[in-house]
Amino acid sequence: MLPTLRFDQVSVTIHEKKILTSISFALYAGGKAVLCGKSGSGKSSVLKTLLGLHPISSGAVYFQETPLTPGSVQHIRSCTAYIGQEPMLGAASVREALLLPFQFKAHRDKKPTENQLTEILQRLQLPASLLNQDSSRISGGEKQRIALARGLLLNKKLYLLDEVTSALDSKSKQAVFDVFSDPALTVLSVTHDPEWLERCGTIFELDAGRLIQEKRNEHTGY
Repeated sequence: MLPTLRFDQVSVTIHEKKILTSISFALYAGGKAVLCGKSGSGKSSVLKTLLGLHPISSGAVYFQETPLTPGSVQHIRSCTAYIGQEPMLGAASVREALLLPFQFKAHRDKKPTENQLTEILQRLQLPASLLNQDSSRISGGEKQRIALARGLLLNKKLYLLDEVTSALDSKSKQAVFDVFSDPALTVLSVTHDPEWLERCGTIFELDAGRLIQEKRNEHTGY
């Protein structure tokens, strides 16, 4: 089986400072992997490099064995949901934020019903009444779950997650864990959360922009 995602000796230099050095790893369909390490070790930079936000100075990134290039980056982004610590929802209300991608031609015929919107929120421990809330008045943890709901509605298969459980209570966190137990979803995440670390099958440890250890978690829930 070919990997969904592969970094091959990837180095990234920004403003003459090397932030990633010779990073190599692979992630297969359905895999759940976590990037861990001290602050500034390059974890979030790996996610941003995959999305084409950091230029590669040497090496190559592959998505479904297609190299990341200026021509292929839009396809990679279209298949991927990136959820950061403070997602931009891009609309006045939560309902408008969830429906925003369905205004575009590529998704217009897949616009979810009101029932589907309610169901996806409830699945993530969010009340249906949130649909009418002003996006600027909801918490960071709620924004993260709304961004996740939008990815699920769009049927995204690859999720890049940056500390998505950091602002959640135990019940909300469990709801997120339940979503990502789905073997159809591939996850590359950044976290310091020990519960999340326990559930991920592969742990990539970074230090000063280098991958210093890759280990399998034999007791993972995923």
